[in-house]
Amino acid sequence: MPPYDYNPPDVPLSILYRDGALLIVDKPAGLLTVPGKDPGKEDCLIERLRRVFPEVLLVHRLDCDTSGVMVFALTRAAQGHLGQQFEKRQAKKVYVARLWGHLEPQEGRVELPLCVDWPNRPRQHVNHEEGKPAVTDWRVIRHDGRTTRVRLMPQTGRSHQLRVHMLELGHPILGDAIYAEGPARDDYPRMMLHAESLRLRHPETGRSQTFSAPLPF
Repeated sequence: MPPYDYNPPDVPLSILYRDGALLIVDKPAGLLTVPGKDPGKEDCLIERLRRVFPEVLLVHRLDCDTSGVMVFALTRAAQGHLGQQFEKRQAKKVYVARLWGHLEPQEGRVELPLCVDWPNRPRQHVNHEEGKPAVTDWRVIRHDGRTTRVRLMPQTGRSHQLRVHMLELGHPILGDAIYAEGPARDDYPRMMLHAESLRLRHPETGRSQTFSAPLPF
């Protein structure tokens, strides 16, 4: 794995939706959701949001190199309500990814338990003794030569779940600095994983709403 150099993108905030309880944002690839532990990793999405929305509160996270739709809360009550939806797996997430190789069949499910690979953290790995249950549904959108574009529907929310599950299928996500190797990693300017849509119940009205972020690749 090549050394990690944090260079967050200098791009304006992309606000998809806002009301008194919710803030829906399109996170750019390469930006941490929250500050990192190491010096030089203070710049992150929630700190940028705080400059405009001082009351903003964290609900969930996306990996630094993943782009796409995220929800933040603007009240403590909304944060608690949304947090329960994620904990109970009621919030439905759909991702789009580009994978190395020709994935077949057209759809399927991966059920492999995951946990941190401690000697190589932050890397995660399949572990049938100590791993927590992890389930990912996938559906092929199309094949592009030596790569495959897919939709991924995680049924659980483990760290690096989509990245490890695709690797276990033999088709790592393109541009993934941790799990891909050779041209699958080096020939792409970013990790090709994007949170395309998020469906949840509004914490005040209870109405189901779906928010989407346009595909950047």
